[in-house]
Amino acid sequence: MGLALLLGIFAVGVIIGLPVAFVLGIAALSAFWYEGLPLLIGFQRIISGVNVFSLLAIPFFIFAGELMFHGGIALRLVRFASAAVGRVRGGLGVVNVLSSMLFGGISGSAVADTSALGSILIPVMKDKGYDDDYSVNVTVTSSIAGILIPPSHNMILFAVAAGGGISISRLFLAGVVPGVLMCLCLAAAAYIIAVRRNYPAEPFAGWRSLFVSFVMALPGLFTAVIIVGGVLSGVFTVTESGAFGAIYAAVVTVLVYRGLTWSSFRVAVVRAVRTTSMVMILVACAAAFAYMLTFYQVPSRMISFMTGISENPIAILLMINLMLLILGMIMDMAALILICTPIFLPVVVALGMDPLQFGMILMMNLGLGLCTPPVGACLFVGCAIGKVPIEKAVLTIWPFYLAILIALMLTTFVPAISLTLPYLID
Repeated sequence: MGLALLLGIFAVGVIIGLPVAFVLGIAALSAFWYEGLPLLIGFQRIISGVNVFSLLAIPFFIFAGELMFHGGIALRLVRFASAAVGRVRGGLGVVNVLSSMLFGGISGSAVADTSALGSILIPVMKDKGYDDDYSVNVTVTSSIAGILIPPSHNMILFAVAAGGGISISRLFLAGVVPGVLMCLCLAAAAYIIAVRRNYPAEPFAGWRSLFVSFVMALPGLFTAVIIVGGVLSGVFTVTESGAFGAIYAAVVTVLVYRGLTWSSFRVAVVRAVRTTSMVMILVACAAAFAYMLTFYQVPSRMISFMTGISENPIAILLMINLMLLILGMIMDMAALILICTPIFLPVVVALGMDPLQFGMILMMNLGLGLCTPPVGACLFVGCAIGKVPIEKAVLTIWPFYLAILIALMLTTFVPAISLTLPYLID
């Protein structure tokens, strides 16, 4: 009965549109009260949820991403990508994917990727004769690269939700190959559709232009090198690398690119504070909710339920992927990371899967949810920028969904894709 109360309050709160963080807290405290547990313990769990040192890296990563979003780094990356691959047929679609891969590896946010690159590329693609639905779809789906390619604050959330026993530096490395693989699949889909629709090719600007655009983009690209390289080399902790990354982003955008004005800096600060506040409240309340899930033995029940349906590991992994895909369509990504990790991680570990590999599977599934209705934040942002009805975009987005699903299945059933790099380098 207590579990039914916990999940029932949560479901009702989400359906009526309450903020997910508040729903998690209300459901958890209601379950504490029903079980006769002191509410003081519930509040202690809420406080302990954010009393984690590694979480300090999140506001720094978010602030660095906002500075780069407002400081002109995205524009330089687009110019470099266009000079590199713009000459193939439908090249702006491939440019879009490559730009997302480069900028996503710096900002670490899919929504920031969609906003920054979409505002630049979608109008250009439409002016060049690309259909508006194609321009939006390739922008939206490629933005998931920001979740997988390091640094990613969502991976820090996963490490915290997993109990803190997972190396964040290994998580960062584990996301590189799956992220690049997914972008290659999306680039192939963008090219095939461009050929079928007979989109134009851009003229090659020359090797000098390619070199100049690379040099101009290099200071921005070096942000990811500093953050990830500093962690892997042991020079920085994850939190210190986030702080240094934010300082470096400020220096590059102010002194090198000179694209960050005082007004845009204020906007970046406000947006970073707002996003960080939402994430931290969510983490705090999710900690109490996860405690009650463990109290009701939900992970062990989930293992028994799935093995009762089938003992075939392939079938169980397919079921988990399907559940994550469905949940990703109807809930916020950060909340799902915090809720689903303590439920599904014990299941896959019992099957012999490395937690790093499951982290990549989780990220890719929930990232796809950002591109799907009814609550796909990236889809909404992309359609708003492109002035395209969501219904029109969804009708033609399925080849890009298929490309992501191919990368997802390869990541799920080929462990080397996500595990080779972290265990080879770290």
